[in-house]
Amino acid sequence: MPLPARQINFLRGWPAPALLPTALLAAACQRVLADAEEYTKVQEYGSCHGLTRLRNGLAHWLGHHYHVNPDPERICVTGGASQNLVHLIYTVPTCSNPSGVTMSLERREGLVKLARRYDALIISDDVYDLLQWSTVTPVTTGDGRPEMRLPRLCDIDRALGPCVDDPHGFGYAVSNGSFSKIAGPSLRTGWAEASPAFITGIAHAAATRSGGAPSQLCAAMLADIVETGQLQQFVDETVRPALQRRHRLMMDAIHTHLSPLGVKVRASSLKCHDISGGYFVWLHVSSEFSAKFIADMLRCEEDIIIGHGQMFAVRGDDKVANFTECIRLSFSWEAEEDIADGIKRIGQMLLRMNERSAYYLELASSLESRG
Repeated sequence: MPLPARQINFLRGWPAPALLPTALLAAACQRVLADAEEYTKVQEYGSCHGLTRLRNGLAHWLGHHYHVNPDPERICVTGGASQNLVHLIYTVPTCSNPSGVTMSLERREGLVKLARRYDALIISDDVYDLLQWSTVTPVTTGDGRPEMRLPRLCDIDRALGPCVDDPHGFGYAVSNGSFSKIAGPSLRTGWAEASPAFITGIAHAAATRSGGAPSQLCAAMLADIVETGQLQQFVDETVRPALQRRHRLMMDAIHTHLSPLGVKVRASSLKCHDISGGYFVWLHVSSEFSAKFIADMLRCEEDIIIGHGQMFAVRGDDKVANFTECIRLSFSWEAEEDIADGIKRIGQMLLRMNERSAYYLELASSLESRG
């Protein structure tokens, strides 16, 4: 009797353990806690704006990456990229989740101008900006050149200058950044970047203020590896090449096992640019079965977990964006050697459903009738 196939989780959008800078963080923690002056300071509450060392380090690191003047007064440390979200315009302009689509420069500029026109505030999750690569060049390490350095919305808003309708200088766009994708989700440390006036407001807001700085000790560890360039080197030499390699393995397997069955990859790259990034591939499955039913059968019969389109739909918005035939696959979590096998098993499931269509249609109808 053959052994059951191991579970493969293409839903989990986590960085694989091999993509975490464990050794760097361990060494940084030792350095921070070995310095009496340093560890006394970082184990106290700290400033509401966050650790000054990390704010300075981020300002220079991000300034170099986006080609803008570094200004630590535009940055405050947060408890991660989720902590600042309120009821505002929200977008992931680079490698959006779930589609992987990157917003063009023209659309970015148009969105900021629209926000200024209607006095709206944009919250932009910029967590994948460092994780982009060419889909046509070989996997390389250490080149230090993430592809497509498009300006963030907050940089566009900054470049447009003061607005007469904004006398206090709060601005119209905020960038949410996080170390979760490049240093580990458990650090629970991120940053917000916007105008100094808005950053001061965030730092002193009741929703984020808790008697001092968020993530003070983790911020000190991260400041250490940001200042020395070790984190940038880790991203250049380990994280981005690994994700590029994983993405290519998944795409090759999709073209081999799924494309012949009519599955199509949703285009995510900008026009005239062979660029990809992030963690996910977004597929369209042309089938008489919904993506949710396919996901249920994959979990039941193949022990493969995927994201189906309805998980990402906005209630009441299905006429504008119908995701019932879409699935999302993550290439960031599973071991590289399991990616092709997982895609092959998805293909086998789809083929089986096509060949035994009557059986699965009856099963789908039965499940639907049960609610």
